[in-house]
Amino acid sequence: MIKHKWYNRLRWKLFLSHLLIGVISIGVLIVTTHILTGVGLNIFPISNQFFERFAATFQSNGNSNVYLQIMLRDALIVAAIAALEAAIIVSLSVSTRLVEPLQAMTAVSRKLAQGFYNERTVIRSQDELAELSRTINHLAASLEQTERRRMALLSDVTHELRTPLATIGGYMEGLIDGVVQPDRKTFELVLSESQRLQRLIEDLQLLSHAEAGQIPLKPTSVNLCNVMQKIRMQFWPQFDQADIDLLVFHAEELPPVWADPDRIEQVLINLLSNALRYTARGGRVSVQARLKEGQVLISIYDTGVGIAPEHLPHLFERFYRVDKSRSRASGGSGIGLTIARHLIYAQGGEMWAESAGLGRGTAFHFTLPYRLGDSTPLPCSCKSIMTLRNINARIVT
Repeated sequence: MIKHKWYNRLRWKLFLSHLLIGVISIGVLIVTTHILTGVGLNIFPISNQFFERFAATFQSNGNSNVYLQIMLRDALIVAAIAALEAAIIVSLSVSTRLVEPLQAMTAVSRKLAQGFYNERTVIRSQDELAELSRTINHLAASLEQTERRRMALLSDVTHELRTPLATIGGYMEGLIDGVVQPDRKTFELVLSESQRLQRLIEDLQLLSHAEAGQIPLKPTSVNLCNVMQKIRMQFWPQFDQADIDLLVFHAEELPPVWADPDRIEQVLINLLSNALRYTARGGRVSVQARLKEGQVLISIYDTGVGIAPEHLPHLFERFYRVDKSRSRASGGSGIGLTIARHLIYAQGGEMWAESAGLGRGTAFHFTLPYRLGDSTPLPCSCKSIMTLRNINARIVT
């Protein structure tokens, strides 16, 4: 929240405006009374009328108190009217300065509600109204960016769905026309495209639930070492075939984390798949788990192609691709990292990416909290985790 100087705060402006109205009213009242009751002052015609009225009243009954009462009554009436006029003028001026910005912000808010996200407010003051104006403008910018992303999402989803459907349709037409032979290879290709389409639909459904905060989770006490051992064995054939080292490091003892083991596996599978996809033969991928600042930190490092600095802030956006042609050729949907980050967020963790630049590898990190009420370390069942390319390689713990 922006801190304003005391004289720029709206509450003090209102207080000072009311105080000014009071001072002006009192001043006008004093000056008017002095003018109307001042002997020998003939500045205003009304003064002569008061003196003539006093003389007639005094001659008729000889009572100066009657004159004093009449004089004070009339003087107070005239002074009150003058003070009221001054107060009205000042109040209208102050209220106009307050109401006009509010009306402008109301008009912009209505435009935003109607979908005109390019509308902005212009407030030149330095008080809370200006801060509210900046907040509305920030909201409008966020809505405009969200709308652009929504349109891009529709375009990307349409493209992603069209590609496998076009392939399936083309092969089916070829089979009907007799241009394509109905052999096993053709059927496997059609099946592969249909499975790709099914995966994309499932990913989109999961992403929709993730962004709505409705991911189904089954949290429990999870021994991360066991999860890492399972993932290691699952990826061993792929890394061995690609001639890439996969190393897994972990602390000798890690506390249990409170998470959904299936979702953690899903995140690790996504990150390791990306590392495998973008690391050249002879490269290395390492997975590390350690304690850091009251949480368990899991990191996946690779020696792959790296990421340029301008792409890092957008990695977790839907359908964002650093290398569009390569990503499409390798079958990536473009929403895996988005889903992974939402899965970690839903379990109380954080996820981010780092890269020193092109050709210098990439690191993905995510955190998970301890099991609630228990930070006692659990021994890992996988005390020794080895390089997967070479079963006789050095042991890393």
